Amino acid sequence: MVFDDPSLVANAGLILVATLTARLGLEALVDATIRLGRGGFAPGRKVLTLVHAMVAGGSHIDHTDVLRAGATARILGHRVMAPSTVGSFLRAFTFGHVRQLDAVIAETIRRAWAMGAGPGGRRLVIDIDSTVCQEPVRLSV
Repeated sequence: MVFDDPSLVANAGLILVATLTARLGLEALVDATIRLGRGGFAPGRKVLTLVHAMVAGGSHIDHTDVLRAGATARILGHRVMAPSTVGSFLRAFTFGHVRQLDAVIAETIRRAWAMGAGPGGRRLVIDIDSTVCQEPVRLSV
């Protein structure tokens, strides 16, 4: 089966994520924060390409090509970068660049909370570990 109709959108759930990243100004934030020498042009496009590919179920750099199917690229709000470009971008990263991405994440969360996405005055716990245990695991030293 080939998905090549130019009027269809593969992974239509990306519309919500694309709208959110646009409202948060994520591409411009990444462009202003990530400073790479070689391969550093338009880092926001590259990060958004990766984010959208992951949301669409991608697990490899080559999976970014799914964003080029049908009219998907038109609804994302950014130019979809080629897998080879994304790979070169990632290979240029050092630990300092990872810290720059940490700053992007912190500012993105701040912006989302300012738009009303946060818990308000209540406490919020985000559990990123999906392990379910009957009892807490205790480690002895």
